[in-house]
Amino acid sequence: MARGLLLAALALVPVVILVVVVLVLVVIRPGGAHEPTPGLTAEAALASPDGEAIGAVRFLQTSGGVLVIADIQGLTPGGHAFIIHEVGACSPNFDAAGDHFNPTGAEHGFVHSAWQRGGATEAHGGDLPNIYAAADGSARADFFTVGVTLDMGPAHSIFDADGSAIVVHERPDSYGQSEPDTGARLACGVINRT
Repeated sequence: MARGLLLAALALVPVVILVVVVLVLVVIRPGGAHEPTPGLTAEAALASPDGEAIGAVRFLQTSGGVLVIADIQGLTPGGHAFIIHEVGACSPNFDAAGDHFNPTGAEHGFVHSAWQRGGATEAHGGDLPNIYAAADGSARADFFTVGVTLDMGPAHSIFDADGSAIVVHERPDSYGQSEPDTGARLACGVINRT
């Protein structure tokens, strides 16, 4: 009887191993990614330092990341850093938005020798490509990012305990490892679910 139980237990070993492997693959996805909820939306109404409405930024979550859609007026012509910041506040001044949204403690920038996709060092989650204003001060841009999510719970959620804001800076980001001086914060908007 003991031998029969031992054989039965040994027969279950491959099944147990298979179940454990499947659970590990489900729980631990490549890069520690979560499964985004497609269709979630958010929006930020942008205002200048004097409170004038100058545009909006919409966010649409897809199965692979977040589409960021910007429509802005009243900027100085040329390049501007366009960054999601760590706090959902724009008052009493735009400094209330805090620093760049960086839930993983990554280094700054898209372009430097330590940056490796899926590795321990990537760009800040809130770093987006620069926007460029035309001669009339208008800027329209669409970006896709995997650095943030609209889902609640994951570390890279822009809807953490203190929320997030999006900020337009005076000068463009160089995308390098050292964080450049992008100048004054020209516009700010708190990101809200829609």
